[in-house]
Amino acid sequence: MLDREILRNDPKKVRKAAGDKGEPCPLDSWLELDERRRHLLSLSEDLRRERNDLSQRVAERKKQGLDAEDIIRESREAGDRISRLEQELGGVDRQMLEVELSFPNIPDPDVPVGRDESANIVLRTFGEPVEDPDLLPHWELLGDRMDQDASGAITGANFILLRGWAAWLQRNLINWMMDHNSRSDMEEVWVPFLANRESMTATGQIPKLEEDMYHVEKDDLFLVPTGEVPLTNIYRDSIIPEKDLPISLCGYSPCFRREAGSYGKDTRGLNRVHQFEKVEMVRLVRPEDSSAAHEDMVAHAERMLELLELTYRVSLLSTGDLSFAAAKCCDLEVWAPGQGKWLEVSSVSNFRDFQARRGGIRYRPSDGGKPRFVHTLNGSGLALPRVMAALLETGQTPDGGIRLPKALAGFAGVDRLGETDPASRAL
Repeated sequence: MLDREILRNDPKKVRKAAGDKGEPCPLDSWLELDERRRHLLSLSEDLRRERNDLSQRVAERKKQGLDAEDIIRESREAGDRISRLEQELGGVDRQMLEVELSFPNIPDPDVPVGRDESANIVLRTFGEPVEDPDLLPHWELLGDRMDQDASGAITGANFILLRGWAAWLQRNLINWMMDHNSRSDMEEVWVPFLANRESMTATGQIPKLEEDMYHVEKDDLFLVPTGEVPLTNIYRDSIIPEKDLPISLCGYSPCFRREAGSYGKDTRGLNRVHQFEKVEMVRLVRPEDSSAAHEDMVAHAERMLELLELTYRVSLLSTGDLSFAAAKCCDLEVWAPGQGKWLEVSSVSNFRDFQARRGGIRYRPSDGGKPRFVHTLNGSGLALPRVMAALLETGQTPDGGIRLPKALAGFAGVDRLGETDPASRAL
C-alpha cells in the first residue's frame, strides 16, 4: 500500500509507476473519494463544535433556572447529523481502502523501465553454460521416478509424484537448504500452510491475484502460494522494538498456484507445476537498512547455488517483469544443460514499506519517536523443483547415474544416484 501523502501530492509518480508496471491506476477515483472524505470530516468537525456550544448554552440556562428544551433539541439534531456523517465517512473510508489496494508499489529509481523480461539486465553470471545435445532433460533422467500417471490419478495435471531416489533427493535438498539458512543467522520457523484473507492481503496476493490462489471457500482460507505469506504475517499489526531489528527468518512450505502453464511456458517435467516445495527467507529491517539487506540476501542465495555447483545468472528485473508488490527484484536463474535453458530458482525482492503498510507492521525507534513502518524483503532460499531439475541435468554421467555436488553429498552421505548405483537402488 502506498503512503496517502504520495497519492495526494505526487500523482504523476503514482501514474508513471503503474504505467511502467502495466497496472491500472484508478487515481482519479481515489482523489475524488479523498476530497469527499475531507469535506465530510470538515462538516463533522463543524457540527461537533456547534454541539459543544449548544451544550454550554444548555448548562448556562439550567444554571440560571431557565428552560433549555429548545437548545437540547438542537443539540440532539446535531448529534444525529454527526452520526449520519460518520456512517457516510465510514463508507468512504472503505471505498478508499479498496481503491488503495489496487495501486502497485513504486519501482526503485534504478529499476530498468521496460514492458517485459526482455528489458531485464543481467548483472553477473557464475560458471559457463554447457551446451551439449547429448545431455538428457531431467524428465528422461527421472523416468518412472516421476510418476505422472499416479499424480494425475490422485490430483490432476501439473502435480508431481516422486518415487525412490527422486523423492529422497527432494527431501534431502529441503533439509540441506533449511540447515544452511538456519546456520546463517536466520530463525527457523515452521509455518501453517493455509492463510486467511487478511494475511494474503497484507503481502499483496489479494485482491490482485485472488483468482490464481487455491481457496477453501467454507473457511475462507487460502493454500499458501509462498512461504512469504505466513512468515511476514507473524508480525502483522505489531510494533517491534528497534533493538529487535533486523528480523531474519527462514521456513519451508509447499506452494500452491493455479497459474502454472497459463502463460504458454514449457510445462514438461518439473519446470512449472501447481504445487512445488520452497524454502523462503524473509527479513524485516529499518528503512535505511533495506538496500543493503537486499544485496546481502541475493549474495546468500548465490552462495547456495555455488555450493550446489550450478551455473547461474543474476538479473535485475525491469518494471514490466516486476511483481505488483515489489519495488526491486533480482532473479537468480540456473542453467539446465539438458534443456539448454535458464530456470528461475529464486526471486529476491525488496518491498520497502508497501507490505508493512498493508499489514500494519511498524517498529518503535529506540529514541522514543513515533512508530515507523518497517521494510520487508523476501527471497527463495531456494525453490524446488527447478533446482532439482538443474542438479539432475548438470550431474548426469555417461553411465546413467547422477553425481551429487560435494556439499549435498557430504550432507546426505551419498555422492551418486541412479539405477546403476547399488546404494541408490537401496533407497
